[in-house]
This record gives sequence, structure tokens and C-alpha cells, in this order.
Amino acid sequence: MEQLGFEGMPRRLYTCTPTRLSSWLDCPRRYRMSYLDRPSPPKGPPWAHNSVGASVHNALAGWWRLPLAQRTVAAAGNLVDRGWINEGFADETQSVRQRERAITMVEGYVAGLDPADEPLGVERTVATRTDTIAVSGRIDRLDSRPELVVVDYKTGRHLLTTDDARSSMALALYALATARVMRRDCHRVELHHLPTGEILAWSHHRIAGPPPAPGRGHRRGGRRGRRADARRPARRRLRRGLPAPPRSVLCLVRLPAALPRRHRSRPLPPPLGRPPPRLTPPAPPRIPRLASPRRIPPPRRIQPRRIPSPPRILPPPRVPPPCPAPESFCRIEASCPSPTSVLAAPLTGSM
Repeated sequence: MEQLGFEGMPRRLYTCTPTRLSSWLDCPRRYRMSYLDRPSPPKGPPWAHNSVGASVHNALAGWWRLPLAQRTVAAAGNLVDRGWINEGFADETQSVRQRERAITMVEGYVAGLDPADEPLGVERTVATRTDTIAVSGRIDRLDSRPELVVVDYKTGRHLLTTDDARSSMALALYALATARVMRRDCHRVELHHLPTGEILAWSHHRIAGPPPAPGRGHRRGGRRGRRADARRPARRRLRRGLPAPPRSVLCLVRLPAALPRRHRSRPLPPPLGRPPPRLTPPAPPRIPRLASPRRIPPPRRIQPRRIPSPPRILPPPRVPPPCPAPESFCRIEASCPSPTSVLAAPLTGSM
């Protein structure tokens, strides 16, 4: 049940980070399982590349916090050695090899920096909001030369291009949040790839052209409206029978589709100095479809009439045979002793 609030109260914004937004764009289900479901899934084991990146970022941030006299190349290597994170590696040999690689990488990058060029912020948190979300993040370095520049360190082995800086949603949000927090324009973002020493930059300038002139296509706005206004002089000249404009203008104009609706039904006069257009043969007349004959329904099926079967004649009942003559019963009774004589006779013999 939604909690009732006071009238006119602002709606609560959803707080997030560029990492959360990227996770939601990659896989909404993974975002739900990682940030919304409770209990949250247990974290897996540490990764070696995360340990290398965290050690390098901490060392560079600590190098800029040192006094100006102590910002040397050797100091940067010592910061990496002292703050090395020994987690996620297969064995001690791999950890030592990656630590030496990180020290060399940081010292080579610091050698090309000017220690006196103080940045405007190191590991600085910036934030901004829209009508729906409130996003915040932490910038690796913020320079002022003289406009604000967002700098992001990269330590991976993957080679980067300018498209990576242009299409990075995190850097674009950092630039927007920096401009809101510092109240200064911030359009330039840079990716500093430490393994190769390359700097890949992109400027998020908004191209603002002149507004489209009022006319057909102005309501739709943008490039389509300006093209419609640019085609109008060419249509007007051809309609009056004047010479056509140069080829550079006609190559971008589709005259039949650009004419107003009230002129599309009229044939255009041929321009001067050009042959008349080739006429296409008329379309063949349309043959009307013949009416289909009346459908005759199929004949009805006549059910055969059932003839009643003749009545069943039952056989005559069987008569039982007659009983024997009573004289036979009398002879049988005379030969048998009577029950009284049997009871009156004495009992003889052994049991």
C-alpha cells in the first residue's frame, strides 16, 4: 500500500550510480538480483585486475595529495609498492610480476605530468538529478584548463579508441554532474590509458544550428523542416517555367514528393532548355470481375423409411410330464415299514 502524502510534495527520486545504470542496461534481471532482491547474493572471490586498478588509482590520488616538492616519479612508484593490494592472484609470483608492471606503468605516466598543474579535484564526488533519478559518482581527476575536463584512468590491456570516450555513459554523466555542481561548463572528457600512454578525448558539445524558418515542415522541426524550406525556391522556379537551379541543389530534392498536395495532380511545365519528360504509357483498363454464379445448395439427404418388423411368434409353453400312477406309490408304501413299527421294535445289535 502506498503511503499517503501531503498535497504538492515532490516525488521521491531513485538514487543510483553510473555502474547501476550500466548494469540495468546490460541485463535488467542481473540488476534486480544484485541491487533489489534481499537477501543479496554473496560476493565472489576478488579478481586480480580489480586489485591492480585499485592500487594504481590510490597511488595516483595519493601522489596529487603530496606537497609540491615531493611529487616526483620515484614517489609515485613508492606509493604503488606500499599500497599494493595482494588479492585475487594465482600465486606470489604473479602478484610480484603485476606489481612491477604497475610501478612501471605509473612512473611512466607521472613522468609526463606537470606537478605544478594542480587539479581542481581528485577522487571528487559529483551528483545531478533528473525528473526521475538522482545519480552520483566519483571522478578520478577534475582539471581546469581553463574549462573543466573530466579525466578517467584506465589500466586494462584492451586498446581504447575515441568511440570509447564518446559512448561512455559514465563520463557523460560525470560531465553533466560536474557542470551542475561547479556551475561551469564541462564538455570535455578524457580517457588516460596508462599501459600505452594514450589520451582519448571527446567533447560533448551540443550542436545548435539556426532555428528553421516558418513554413511547411516547421512543425515537425529539425532537419526535415529546413529541407522543406530549402526546396521551396526550386519548386517555385520550376512552376513558373524558369531555368532549374544548379545540380547541387537538385541532388538533395525530390520534386514529386516535395510538392504541396494541391499541385501534385497538375503536370509540371518542362523547364527551358530541356527536353520534355518522357511520357509513360497509360495503364491498361481494369477488367471488372464477373459476378460469380448463384450457388446452388446441395440436395437434401432423404432418410430411408424404416419398415416395422413382423411380430415375434413365441413357441407354445412346455407341459411337464404327468405324475406316476398312484398304484406304484401304494406298492412302495406297503413294502416299507411304518415309522411306528420302527420306533416300537426293540434295539438289537451293538452300537
